[in-house]
Amino acid sequence: MNGPKDRDSGSAPAVSVCLESNLSQPNAADAPPAAIEVLRKRADFLRAASARRAGTSGFLLQGRKRKDDESTPVDMARVGFTCSKKVGNAVARNRAKRRLREIARLTLPELGRQGWDYVLVGRFEATATRDFAAMLRDMRHALTEVHSDRPQKPRPAAPNQRGRRRGK
Repeated sequence: MNGPKDRDSGSAPAVSVCLESNLSQPNAADAPPAAIEVLRKRADFLRAASARRAGTSGFLLQGRKRKDDESTPVDMARVGFTCSKKVGNAVARNRAKRRLREIARLTLPELGRQGWDYVLVGRFEATATRDFAAMLRDMRHALTEVHSDRPQKPRPAAPNQRGRRRGK
């Protein structure tokens, strides 16, 4: 009979389920991560679009500090994801959004701030094909840029899009 009873009492399991580096290093902030909620309403996306932004080669990060009079609890961060039809067909857009969701899941609990809204906007081809480790570095850099007190350059006026089809 082959099974756990035949195994030596001092042997290690075939697969380790936790990394030793995670066990030895405590969280840098020593504080519980902020709760994260997903943005779903168009008005929230529009408010974030008119706030601070940081562009990277893989995506655009928009972020804003919520006002105290808003109904959302101040002790949580919120994040939204969007990819226009310029990114590609539905399969390409969904792949890009999956990657953006994973980047947010890995970085926002550590570097996100409570009371902030973040929107990650996918870029054509770059979001789906850029190296994942590079995108994580980009996200860390973009978050520090959005949270900085430096004034941002004013955005140029948008050209008149009347009569033109958007998204293509």
